[in-house]
Amino acid sequence: MSTELDDWFVREVLIHERALALFLQRAWPHRDEWHDLRQEVYARVYEAAARNRPDTPKAFLFATARHLMTDRLRRSRVVSIEPVGDFESSNVYLIDEVSPERWTGTRQALKRVVEALDRLPDRCREVVWLRRVEELPQKDVARRLGISEKTVEKHLAKGMRLLADHLYGGDAVPALDGRRARPVMDEDEAHDRQQTD
Repeated sequence: MSTELDDWFVREVLIHERALALFLQRAWPHRDEWHDLRQEVYARVYEAAARNRPDTPKAFLFATARHLMTDRLRRSRVVSIEPVGDFESSNVYLIDEVSPERWTGTRQALKRVVEALDRLPDRCREVVWLRRVEELPQKDVARRLGISEKTVEKHLAKGMRLLADHLYGGDAVPALDGRRARPVMDEDEAHDRQQTD
């Protein structure tokens, strides 16, 4: 028997199954764990949605996947604290190096994030940078940019959605002739732009 939550989950979350599978394949090196990871992501999203539905289900889905992978990495790095005796006599070399594959993968991921940020509309990019990178409070961002807090919220939501679309679901903000695409302004943006001009 289908419930409203089940219908929402199929309509808003399962529709992104292919994008999620591709993301996990790119981001998680252990091929045999992809299926389990995907199922655990779905379980976490479903449980969270039962309490409170996310405003942006796709972004929430991918954020959940990233958090799950981070949790698994953290758990895999936990070392048991048990006395094992003298290390020198066992001729064990402890080396903590980053593999070339991991280094390259990280650099490629960083390059994709930078490209996605560069493709955002100017005001969106400023808001995302100030809120997510510099971690300024919403009120300070609004004051610094001379816009309302509500407009900061809208730019942040729009920017995060466009970033997620670019990184996980294709090119949401295509570049036109080497320039950034400029989406149509909503009423608040037009009002704020008039006040700053």
